[in-house]
Amino acid sequence: MSQALPATIVATHLKRLRRTSPLTHVITNDVVTGFTANVLLALGAAPAMITAPEEAGAFAAMSSALSLNVGTLTSTQAATIRIAVQAANQAKTPWVLDPVAVGVLPYRTELCRELLKLHPTVIRGNASEIMALAGHATAGKGVDSADQSDQAIGAAQILANNCGAIVAVTGEIDYITDGARVVHVKAGDPLMTRVTGTGCALSSVVAAFVAGCEEKARLDAVASACAVMAIAGQRAAAQAKGPGSFVPLFLDKLYQLDAVTLAEALA
Repeated sequence: MSQALPATIVATHLKRLRRTSPLTHVITNDVVTGFTANVLLALGAAPAMITAPEEAGAFAAMSSALSLNVGTLTSTQAATIRIAVQAANQAKTPWVLDPVAVGVLPYRTELCRELLKLHPTVIRGNASEIMALAGHATAGKGVDSADQSDQAIGAAQILANNCGAIVAVTGEIDYITDGARVVHVKAGDPLMTRVTGTGCALSSVVAAFVAGCEEKARLDAVASACAVMAIAGQRAAAQAKGPGSFVPLFLDKLYQLDAVTLAEALA
């Protein structure tokens, strides 16, 4: 049985992010770098896209959080990711793994399974990706999921218990778990799937939300990140005429989010 997240908790975590403006180290795919940076800036975080292997370790160690996305994986990026994770773990910097298309292509699947052993703070993926990481059969198609998010709850709990991470399965309804407790977020809009980068940006927003967060509050912080993105997407889609007008509206809605808006959306 999953629980809904109270708007007051979401508002508390959003307020904390805006107050602290966490330095968020993002190593993501080439398609979404600019969009992800703008999403983080709209919310009040401080993004930095440091990708050189010569710099990644030092920067991960000084950052508030690290977000990793394997969408356009290269051998150089894989080396950078390994260096950044090692430094993050040594510095106790929380880090998020976004296992794009895991289970579809062997190279990225092998890397992500290797990263699981290094204890990510959070894993954020669609249902097929989470099921594949947990060793379950999936119906994924490229970077898209053909599985529904509720089908992956059991796999997410197994994954959370095996590697000690908070696991977020995102889709029409998001499910977030620490292996025992499960929280759901039901918001968003199908138009969010018609622009590139909303899911990838979410992983970096998750990283910003867990930055500086006490371990016992991380599940709520991750769920709050999912709620903030979904609510902003829902509000933007209500005014947009299509994908082209959606993106600037989405950034505006993220920027404008406040406790009153969150309470109305999650009532």
